[in-house]
Amino acid sequence: MSGLRFGYGLNGFTDHRLPDALAVLADLGYDGVAITLDHAHLDPIGAGLAQRVALAARLLARHGLDVVVETGGRYVLDPRRKHHPTFVSDEGRERRIDLVATALRIAPDLGARVVSCWSGTLPESATAEQGRARVDHAVTSLLPVAEAAGVTLALEPEPGMFLERVGDVVGLLDRLDRPAALALTIDVGHLTCTEDEPPGSVIRGAGHLVANVQIDDMRRGVHEHLPFGDGEVDLPDVLAALGDIGYGGLVHVELPRHSHAAPVLAERSLRALRLAEADARQLEKRI
Repeated sequence: MSGLRFGYGLNGFTDHRLPDALAVLADLGYDGVAITLDHAHLDPIGAGLAQRVALAARLLARHGLDVVVETGGRYVLDPRRKHHPTFVSDEGRERRIDLVATALRIAPDLGARVVSCWSGTLPESATAEQGRARVDHAVTSLLPVAEAAGVTLALEPEPGMFLERVGDVVGLLDRLDRPAALALTIDVGHLTCTEDEPPGSVIRGAGHLVANVQIDDMRRGVHEHLPFGDGEVDLPDVLAALGDIGYGGLVHVELPRHSHAAPVLAERSLRALRLAEADARQLEKRI
């Protein structure tokens, strides 16, 4: 397998200023970061966004870090309701679409080739048919923006959300005839939590649809992002699977509730990934 490129999700560094977080990660040897549009590091709301983007781009370039843009800030659109509104909310859906559109438009200025998003949790008042219509509308509204920006929009299955499993996202891709600007974000922990097959098998099955990878440990049926070694993920097999499908993007650590120990966990995580990559090289290709 060819060498994978490892990154770290800045939603796990929210106690650090952006310049400090990037300096720490670059010094540790990371190849890139996933930056969440939120108050912590790159606020997408209000005047001066172009200046904030330009500053972030300069810092990323100074440290030689690649970048993916994430859009899952908890209270970025509503200070009282976590992750509200979403693509499938009863009201306010256009605000979420606008946020993701903003992410797509600024991604090239940051040097990002991928913007990641999720569907949201379907309200009890809505039917599955309405959920499909709402998420399809959101994605079809965003596809022209992604195409114009030359950026891939990568949908992430999330436990408990309307698009919960990889098959749910693949179904949407199929309904839209698999447009080139639309792909799949996988979170390895989510695969462990919700999928029937082991994460490595799911990754191999998804193949070229994978455009973005978040990686963490997790236990079956429990949506809790864990440091490597605290869950059930077979890390060498996951990395071998990514090599098997020829994945070339960032594989970024996703520990959004561990900012209190970010520098220590970033160092431990990279060490674990490199050890697992060495073990993965010994595995036979299984496609």
